[in-house]
Amino acid sequence: MTLVSIITPSFNQASFLERTILSVLEQDHPDIEYLLADGGSTDGSLEIIKRYADRLAWWISEKDQGQADAINKGFAHAHGEIIAWLNSDDYYLLGAVSAAVKMFEKVPQAGMIYGDMLAVDEFGRTINTLKYHQLSLVDLLCFQIIGQPAVFMRRSAFERAGGLDNNLHFLLDHQLWIRIAEQAGIVHVNETWAAARYHAAAKNRAQATGFSREAFRVLDWASKEPGLAPALEQAGRRAPASAERFNARYLLDDGQPIQALRAWMRALIMHPPTALARFNLFFSAILEIIGLGGIRDLILERRRTRLSKTIHKEL
Repeated sequence: MTLVSIITPSFNQASFLERTILSVLEQDHPDIEYLLADGGSTDGSLEIIKRYADRLAWWISEKDQGQADAINKGFAHAHGEIIAWLNSDDYYLLGAVSAAVKMFEKVPQAGMIYGDMLAVDEFGRTINTLKYHQLSLVDLLCFQIIGQPAVFMRRSAFERAGGLDNNLHFLLDHQLWIRIAEQAGIVHVNETWAAARYHAAAKNRAQATGFSREAFRVLDWASKEPGLAPALEQAGRRAPASAERFNARYLLDDGQPIQALRAWMRALIMHPPTALARFNLFFSAILEIIGLGGIRDLILERRRTRLSKTIHKEL
């Protein structure tokens, strides 16, 4: 039986932590090693962790250097052939782990396997379905993003890649996917495995511009890696244009529509197809600039309501 090690990094997420823990403990795969690295929470998280301590293979609560440090610390105590991490505000859907194990058995050359995921709000209501597709190393260098909660890795691939970079705080996962894809196959599975929670305190909202800054750091890092040179050459101007488009998206989320529009225009100049593939960013930025951002919010809310009703009917 294949041992799977799951790490949860945690810091002051008591409102969501128990749901995360239970989503791991209730998986049907019979051989799961669950570890939890808490950064010294003061919001009641420790009491929740202690409640499930007898079902954890290892846990700790102490100050760390950030998410990457906590995850690396957890993996240092893990023994599974397959590993993954699940943030303390996200959760797995039933059967996710066993499905991932079966796919690794089916595709032995894969170093990383990823499924699709749901986007949910703070109450667990589905606000979007995130469907991915099979990505190449070039796609990753052009900031085609994979939903981290739906990713599982071979421990050997993670170790060859060198683990997570403690100096990154926003795109630590994406840079790791690039390093794994450089040396091993990554495989997409058309199944929904996890839910990522979008709420006011989440990094992708509370610290949106941090993502855009790190995109350029990752691109600069990649340009200095000899093993990535062929893929970057193949990507050409699409890579920097994608970083600018990525920048535009998070600037918009951070309430900086003028700067977002400028970033989108830079992407358009560098590589028009890349910018035009997300023309909605241009449209949304214009609406915000002229004071009609409420229209965008109304459109998004109607789409979420429609999606929620559809999923409810399917269930």
